[in-house]
Amino acid sequence: MKLRIAAAAAAILFVAGVGVGYGAQALRPTPDVYRGKSPQDAAKALLDIAQAQSGKNGSWELIGAGRVYYLGGFKAQGQEIFDRLIAGKHEDSDVYRIARVYAEAGDWDKAKPLFDRFLADNPKDAKGFAEVGAYYLLQGDRAAAERLFDRALALEDRDPWMTEHIAGAYLGVKPQE
Repeated sequence: MKLRIAAAAAAILFVAGVGVGYGAQALRPTPDVYRGKSPQDAAKALLDIAQAQSGKNGSWELIGAGRVYYLGGFKAQGQEIFDRLIAGKHEDSDVYRIARVYAEAGDWDKAKPLFDRFLADNPKDAKGFAEVGAYYLLQGDRAAAERLFDRALALEDRDPWMTEHIAGAYLGVKPQE
């Protein structure tokens, strides 16, 4: 009896494993996805696969796909991904990453409230204050930027990356991710 149960369990696990393996195979791009297609059609097909590869819990990966859509001229599709992520359960870092995309796209009116929300929710994130301050400075708001820099340095004054973000902003250099 125990042998039959073990054999049945092994068969179920094997079939489940094959299904998972086959499903993962289906999520792999092939040259057929992009060869001979317009750049937009190739990108859309690849982004569909990237989103499927991201799964349900791949918020960073989904933000990456949303970024490519948004910056690549398909803002509505990118916005849809961002709205879906923010409306559901998400990490504070997701809000920050989406704000970065908006800033990169030159959509400061969308980036600013998300950056501000992130800082309000993360009052001890020195690097966050420095980076957001850099974005403020790049937008021409030196007073707000320097308040954020002051806050960052009050929290942490030995991080070379933070110091570089602050210095770069004065030279028009965006913070590096």
